[in-house]
Amino acid sequence: MSIQKITVAGGGVLGSQIALQSAYKGFDVTLWLRSEGSIERTRPKLERLRGIYKQALEALKDDPSAFCHGLTDSPDVPIEELDQLIEQVGIAFDGLTLTISSQEAFGDADLVIEAIAEVIDEKETFYSSIRNLLPERTILCTNSSTLLPSAMASFTGRPDRFLALHFANNIWKQNTAEVMGTAQTSPESYQVVVEFARAIGMIPLELRKEQSGYLLNSMLVPFLSAAEALLANDVADVEAIDAAWTLGTGAPLGPFRILDIVGLTTAYNIVAASPAAQEPGSTAARIAAMLKQRIDEGKTGINAGEGFYKYQ
Repeated sequence: MSIQKITVAGGGVLGSQIALQSAYKGFDVTLWLRSEGSIERTRPKLERLRGIYKQALEALKDDPSAFCHGLTDSPDVPIEELDQLIEQVGIAFDGLTLTISSQEAFGDADLVIEAIAEVIDEKETFYSSIRNLLPERTILCTNSSTLLPSAMASFTGRPDRFLALHFANNIWKQNTAEVMGTAQTSPESYQVVVEFARAIGMIPLELRKEQSGYLLNSMLVPFLSAAEALLANDVADVEAIDAAWTLGTGAPLGPFRILDIVGLTTAYNIVAASPAAQEPGSTAARIAAMLKQRIDEGKTGINAGEGFYKYQ
């Protein structure tokens, strides 16, 4: 099967990245949003990403260490080719279709990548609403970071053409794509998605079986949760916790910088779904309350200009 028409559902932190990266690599991309308000909130994210892509490519002209794996195949790219790629970023941005029309978004899609909130009820509502609009050929992928695709397969009406395709943040440079099927996913669909991931500049990481948290988040979520617990239990402040990690390990970012990139809404949805969060006074409940307060104040992370830190 040849994939050309991509629809990304959701314009959040990763949805906007997946859409622009796919368009940059030459695919016909539609970004489906729930409302006109969602479209207006998504446009600045895409504009910010366009600037980041162009800046990264410009930097590569003078500094090979600025190489981003998702943007070029190697750091040794002639300047004239880099100029063409910078132009391609603008073409990709201008070519994106943003719509609230389900028929327009899903009626002729080869591949749909769902990147909506990490809430199982919202996933069910979404898949149920589009299942009768999709062509027979369409493959569905969830970008869920913790939910298993088998928990959603029955919602889709096509379990043989449904699987998980999970991206890391900053996909233009941290270019991994975890591919995880279910017992019902056909080998053909799985392989098509692996090849698509490779075609948009990702390194496909193939999972042999389902695992909550996949590969990256099986390691990352406990790390971030430990940092959140330290703050929620008033052991130390944000800066001290981050410094303990960056100075002690040499890592470039501490857990709260990473949380700002991931987005506090995603972090909240993950902890709020745990049974422990329903127990008053528990650490999980305190973490959920801490995150919810910041979200209610509009401090949802780097795309909002503030999360645990402020950004320009």
